[in-house]
Amino acid sequence: MSGHSKWSTIKRKKAAIDAKKGKIFTKMIKEITVAARTGGGDPDANPRLRLAIDNAKSVNMPADNIDRAIKKATGELEGVSYSELNYEGYGPGGVALLIESVTDNKNRTVAEVRHLLSKYGGSLGESGSVAWMFDRKGVITLPRQGKSEDEMFEIVIDAGADDLQTEEEFFEVTTTMESFESVRRALVDMPLEIENASLQWVAKNTIAVKGEDSEKLVKLIDALEDNDDVQNVYTNADFEE
Repeated sequence: MSGHSKWSTIKRKKAAIDAKKGKIFTKMIKEITVAARTGGGDPDANPRLRLAIDNAKSVNMPADNIDRAIKKATGELEGVSYSELNYEGYGPGGVALLIESVTDNKNRTVAEVRHLLSKYGGSLGESGSVAWMFDRKGVITLPRQGKSEDEMFEIVIDAGADDLQTEEEFFEVTTTMESFESVRRALVDMPLEIENASLQWVAKNTIAVKGEDSEKLVKLIDALEDNDDVQNVYTNADFEE
């Protein structure tokens, strides 16, 4: 069992704010569209699409919105063609940033990402400059649901997870990419409430940031995630009090 992570708490709060803003719908529609385009419109045969639909339902996205996104992706309705692009760079304090985007205009997106990095004391790096600092992992967030750390640890390890991180209000479960879907389904079938489940880039090691660098970094990540083309931002920062 790993220790507490201020960044996990920050991410959870930011997700809740995005949901209130309604911005989460835009990002989820893009994920559903890309998932259906690349793997087909049948969620039973497309694990990525099934996950995207489940996450959309968890924030009460209307079924019509989900169906329309799938039909646009499969050509049943006219829709926008999106590209998935990752950007790598550095933030205040020299921390690494890995930025996932889904865009219909590559030139616009890279210009906006570069501008935001520069504005908040960061810089855009070359492809491969920071990706090696991260591993692709499955991350599942669950409310505490009255369970102790020891009880939840036994549950998730039996389900095939790698690790459990315990926070004041929630648990964060980490899995390999290969076991992610089976662990997620096992937890759903128990049944346990899942707040969010996704494949993420998890830092192999962290760099401590505090004070002004920490404040600038949070503002930078906020600005990046506020961009409609940016889906997710990952960092190897360890935010200190």
